[in-house]
Amino acid sequence: MHPDYDNNGWIYFTYSSPGDDDSVMGDDEYGTGTALARARLSDDGSELTDLETIYAQVPRTAPGRHYGSRIVFPGDGSVMFSIGDRGIRYPSQDLTDPGGSIIRLNEDGGAFEGNPFIGVEPGNLRPEIFSYGHRNNQGLALHPETGALWAIDHGPNQGGEQLYVAEAGSNHGWPQVSFGTEYDTDEFIGIGREAPGVKPPVHVWDETLAPSGLAFYTGEEFPGWQGNLFVGALYAERLHRLVLDGETIAHEEILLENEVGRIRDVRQGPDGLLYMLTDESDGGLYRLEPVSESEP
Repeated sequence: MHPDYDNNGWIYFTYSSPGDDDSVMGDDEYGTGTALARARLSDDGSELTDLETIYAQVPRTAPGRHYGSRIVFPGDGSVMFSIGDRGIRYPSQDLTDPGGSIIRLNEDGGAFEGNPFIGVEPGNLRPEIFSYGHRNNQGLALHPETGALWAIDHGPNQGGEQLYVAEAGSNHGWPQVSFGTEYDTDEFIGIGREAPGVKPPVHVWDETLAPSGLAFYTGEEFPGWQGNLFVGALYAERLHRLVLDGETIAHEEILLENEVGRIRDVRQGPDGLLYMLTDESDGGLYRLEPVSESEP
């Protein structure tokens, strides 16, 4: 929901948008790309109205994976969302291709004026790109005090999941800088774990989590967790609680493991409780509540 939803009614969402296949990958009849749209609910809440497509990724490519995507509103009239590398990898280091990037637009469309590659030589860099070198971000969250953009990124095989702070123009390395291996051969990917010009991650998980969903807790229901960062996990079926000390992790706790299934997203609700969404075939919406002091 838009931060001023009560007044404007806008709901933003990303989706897989079909179109002409501009890639050289296979013989698919059409390609796909991540698109951002907004709409309003009808008065009876039964359908979407005033639907507007604000952005559609081009080139559209095959295969159909690694779309991202999460959405955040920095509060300055812009909207930010993530696009994965689409399983092709090289777009993440190509500033003429939005794949593997975090995108920043005006709330009603068009590149945000403060984006880092506007007017930069040779003049064909994508003006909507905020940061790049990402693999498949499925968690974005704004720090409640600093406003910094935190992100989690899926690693390849055998770990390499990353948590980092994305900044305007920052390069996060994928696929040249990697912390994981190839799926078929277990061969290491890239030139190493660091490189000049690549911003290092805050934390790397060497085990496979498939992180999805990221949220800072600011509520009153769990006072001991204020300022903590919560991470969901698909493959590991976990909820992680991270205690931060600046841009380092001071403590990590696994709250749930193999209890509710593949956690796709985690959010703080308006009631100050934590909510998790799973993507199982019988998935659901789960709520985490504090234990009463009277309970054993």
